[in-house]
Amino acid sequence: MQIVYSDKKSGKTAQGNVPKDMEHMAIGKKIGETIDGAIVGIEGYKLRITGLSDNAGAPSRKEIEGTRKANPLLGYGVGMRNKEKGYRARRLVRGNTISAETAQVNTVIEEYGTAPAESLFKKKEKAE
Repeated sequence: MQIVYSDKKSGKTAQGNVPKDMEHMAIGKKIGETIDGAIVGIEGYKLRITGLSDNAGAPSRKEIEGTRKANPLLGYGVGMRNKEKGYRARRLVRGNTISAETAQVNTVIEEYGTAPAESLFKKKEKAE
């Protein structure tokens, strides 16, 4: 599982992989809840879940409960890319809860830890 965390103050984003032995701390959490940053290696930080996507690439919607997949009739929002007014279609989306099939969790930093936030967003050097 991968967790992408972003800082609203600076607008920067980084990501970290969750070890298999720490995944149980995130499974069962819903969109809008907070998780501890220690599962990604950023101690002292609290992360608020803003979105999910599963291993097949299906995004999650907040109004669908649980971990199930669904094909609701959508007109706007997550899972739709329409520009046409009044257009609606059925799209495959997943529920609002983290499960074992979740591949990516999008989060926002809610509480800052003791380490400065700039240290979280280091630029990677390109190998020549």
